[in-house]
Amino acid sequence: MAAISLTKVEQTAPALVSLYKTAGVSLRKHGLDGQQAAVYLVVDYSGSMRPYYKDGSVQALAERVLGLSAHLDDDGSVPVVFFSTDVDTVSDISLADHRGRIDRIVAGLGHMGKTSYHLAMDAVIDHYLDSGSKAPALVVFQTDGGPIDKFAAERHLCKAAKLPMFWQFIGFGDPDSRQFDFLRKLDELPVPQKRVVDNAGFFHAGPEPRTVPDAELYDRLVGEFPQWLAAARARGIVAG
Repeated sequence: MAAISLTKVEQTAPALVSLYKTAGVSLRKHGLDGQQAAVYLVVDYSGSMRPYYKDGSVQALAERVLGLSAHLDDDGSVPVVFFSTDVDTVSDISLADHRGRIDRIVAGLGHMGKTSYHLAMDAVIDHYLDSGSKAPALVVFQTDGGPIDKFAAERHLCKAAKLPMFWQFIGFGDPDSRQFDFLRKLDELPVPQKRVVDNAGFFHAGPEPRTVPDAELYDRLVGEFPQWLAAARARGIVAG
């Protein structure tokens, strides 16, 4: 059973009803119907991301993640971490206030910097631990390239493998770009040599992320989550 009912979504966010229904189909297909999870969104605010903010791709991703979150978390809101060289801000998008939300947040931000994953990862980990949530976390981490400090990003991911958090990386841009070589490496870090469980996935959304069909996007966002849940439960990282 979904954390938030269809009726409530219809009342508070009618524009997201289609996304909510499509997300539900994908969750059922992957055996995640009734699963609880704290959902986070991390978005790249580096200079090269400007076109994706301008064309609505980041807003569209945020709304899709919100539609997914409504099945997994009953608070009707997704924390959103904006990062570049540092963490630019931690805000949220909610069912009751989703229209144009990304533009409103970005209007208050300053210079678009470089790309530093590990500080954004720290911000998510701190938020999750401070929240006191007993549910595992699904972190959707969007970027259009590799980080300036690859060593720190890899170290953070490996340390975070001991926490009940799964990191689903999503790349915006040319799938053939060498920019994504590091994310492919992160996705395939060996277990147990580098990390206790495989706690990350990665896929490309291509140069026009908004054109990826909702059903396909949801399948990619949750496709590796069940395997991680099983492995994390077996290691006692996730309860139950």
